[in-house]
Amino acid sequence: MRKIATKNVALKRAYERPVSDDGVRILVDRLWPRGIKKTDAKIHRWLKETAPSTELRQWFGHDVARWEEFRRRYEKELEGHLDEIEELRALAREGRITLVFAAHDEAHNEAIVLRDFLLRIH
Repeated sequence: MRKIATKNVALKRAYERPVSDDGVRILVDRLWPRGIKKTDAKIHRWLKETAPSTELRQWFGHDVARWEEFRRRYEKELEGHLDEIEELRALAREGRITLVFAAHDEAHNEAIVLRDFLLRIH
């Protein structure tokens, strides 16, 4: 199986303007971002099923003190969605994908965990 080039998995806030370099834009939140029209978002795929569960999302509450535990728990959830993960990996092997998220904190969010998971598993 071919390794995914790190440059092929980008991250972007949903509130940033889509550009052609984004490649395949994939929304990785369970909820649609507030105030964003679906036509403006230019989302090719919405992966609600691989987003953190409602319970995990509410527990985390974007509390940085819970970040490491959130990562661990979310990766455990991702292990239950390996078909979707492999589909993402296949897209990333072909070209750039952009994982789109709504969180304000660009350093502590589910897109980071998902990107790292995609790049690490084989």
